[in-house]
Amino acid sequence: MAKEFTVRPVIFPSSTPSTPYTRRPGSSSPPPPFQTAPRASSPLPFIPFDIPSTSSAPPPLYSGVPIASSSSGYFEDEPPLLEELGINTRQIWRKTVSILNPIRLDPVLHEDGDLSGPFMFLLSFGLFQLLAGKFYFGIVLGWVIIASLFLYSTFNMIAGRNGCLDLYRCFSIIGYCMLPMVIFSAGSLFLPHGGTLIFAIGMVFVFWSTWVCTSLLLRLASCGDEHRGLVGYACWLVYLLFSLLVIF
Repeated sequence: MAKEFTVRPVIFPSSTPSTPYTRRPGSSSPPPPFQTAPRASSPLPFIPFDIPSTSSAPPPLYSGVPIASSSSGYFEDEPPLLEELGINTRQIWRKTVSILNPIRLDPVLHEDGDLSGPFMFLLSFGLFQLLAGKFYFGIVLGWVIIASLFLYSTFNMIAGRNGCLDLYRCFSIIGYCMLPMVIFSAGSLFLPHGGTLIFAIGMVFVFWSTWVCTSLLLRLASCGDEHRGLVGYACWLVYLLFSLLVIF
């Protein structure tokens, strides 16, 4: 036989205030369920989100503290993202124009070395070779590192104590002087390979890169022109290797 259970009625609190339940002394009856004491009604604070106007009205106040409401955003005072990454596009453009005009070469622009422009030229060189069906990205980056170490050690041995060339600036100069090789790599896509024409044009661009790199190394490192032939020969070997990548 099923046993019957008594279910107490559920009483929901109403919005009207009610008196809290107090147990009488000597009473053993439990308090009614789901009855709580009324809470004091407190309105939620209102924060105005008005669009700032151009009028000279004072900013709104909240809890005695003025809320700044200016038309300028939070990110206007922040520097551009390229400057935070250390990429100065104006400086890269000036150095590029300086390399394109070897007669009026300005070594003052290359006193502060950077790696953004050299990496851009090296990737462009590898991209043009990729369009020619040659995957040389790793070879190009490896050769540039070896060439930087080679020129750095060679120049310091020639200059002796008078040499003031650091490895960072040497890598920057070699990378920027790769611009004629990038132009030669782009032009080789439209030249017939296997003839004397591409060899002659390649030697012109090799001489261009050699002249610019030698001039920058001698002027920035304060070495003098008595070692121009030795430094120029080392630079000529470096850029001759890159031209062979394009020709063959």
